[in-house]
Amino acid sequence: MTDTAREAAPDTLPAEQTAAAAAAMESPASESPALGSAAADTAVDVEAAVNAMGDRARAASRVLARANRAWKDRALRAIGAALKANEAQVLAANAKDLEAGRANGTSTALLDRLALTPARIDGLVDALETLAGLPDPVGNVVRGQTLPNGLRVRQVNVPMGVVAAIYEARPNVTVDIAGLALKSGNAVILRGGSAAAHTNAALLDILRDTLDSVGLPADAVQSVDAYGREGANALMKARGRVDVLIPRGGRELIQNVVINSTVPVIETGEGNVHIFIDASADEDMAVEILVNAKTQRPSVCNTVETVLVHRDSTVLPAVARALAARGVRLHVDGRTMAALPDGVSAEPATEYDWATEYMDLEIAVATVDSLDDALAHIRRWTTGHTEAIITNDLANAERFIAEIDSAAVMVNASTRFTDGGELGLGAEVGISTQKLHARGPMGLSELTTTKWIVQGEGQVRG
Repeated sequence: MTDTAREAAPDTLPAEQTAAAAAAMESPASESPALGSAAADTAVDVEAAVNAMGDRARAASRVLARANRAWKDRALRAIGAALKANEAQVLAANAKDLEAGRANGTSTALLDRLALTPARIDGLVDALETLAGLPDPVGNVVRGQTLPNGLRVRQVNVPMGVVAAIYEARPNVTVDIAGLALKSGNAVILRGGSAAAHTNAALLDILRDTLDSVGLPADAVQSVDAYGREGANALMKARGRVDVLIPRGGRELIQNVVINSTVPVIETGEGNVHIFIDASADEDMAVEILVNAKTQRPSVCNTVETVLVHRDSTVLPAVARALAARGVRLHVDGRTMAALPDGVSAEPATEYDWATEYMDLEIAVATVDSLDDALAHIRRWTTGHTEAIITNDLANAERFIAEIDSAAVMVNASTRFTDGGELGLGAEVGISTQKLHARGPMGLSELTTTKWIVQGEGQVRG
């Protein structure tokens, strides 16, 4: 794409991200008719099928709401054991999805998101074990008191009920969301997208069989994947049967759900993540953090996408060399270009680059005159996910924390820590960038709401 074209379309997604979003909403032709097809009867049947699924989920949620912690923890550990016992089956299914992805020209970054390995399955098992070790959020007393009239009142955490999730090319999310929903007493309905269809089907079978084996309803975990895009649309319209819908993926997928859903939505956001290198930043620390934040797993939403370097900092040459040595493609402004060391090449940055979540080994770099300029740049381009500062100036760190309005703010740490598992939540449903109820990594407590319980001895209001 030329610079002129890039400047003309700063909100355009890279092609592979658009394709992934479409995959989460669409499906192979064999799964269901395309949206808006003439097969009205099929559309009605899909809507009825999804509504029936919601009714079954509602019935299952009532059982889960009564399940004690020991029962739910036993189920989580049983799911972990079943994943290990069926690892070969899961990896074989995943290999089919990866083969199809490569045949369709899926980018390396998105193939990485799609891939499961023995180590990643071990990670899922560890996350389930961590969830089992966490306190049960259900029944937690938020606040309470005895009123002067003798009424005993308390506000307690209770399950949402039926949670739905639409996501793309991330089969690990299938297990993460199912585990979090189970521990928090919720039933869940999933739409994982055609890119991971074989893997998700294998995982769903394991989840449902395991729930049944421990005496919990298999319908606590269901999927609309068999109904393709029509199923996703029906899920978005299942108000009254689904209590909350969580989209997880790129901008196109999320905005489609936000705009079209009649079910309440908790909006997760893309990660146009920034790191500001202050004038006082230590060179070794800056290099280590930047390399980790960009290259440790570039395809995920907490990866840094833009670096802002104070004009008085001396770390730019070392940072640029370290990133280039690891294959990171640099998009830089004029002052940064002039300061690059010999042997490091870069492309001129445009507004497209400041707006882009690359999700790949690419990064935008700008030189700024002050903390004020860094804050102004971030305010203009942030998606509200994660921002970080590298500094030895306490006053600048405190100001950055106070003035950055994002779900997570880091000081002298990699942005890769914006993650439910890393922050001690066991796993996450997604990273919320909105400000209502849940913000940041969404763990167990974010999948609960509250209920007021009032106990009396015959009191009436005067």
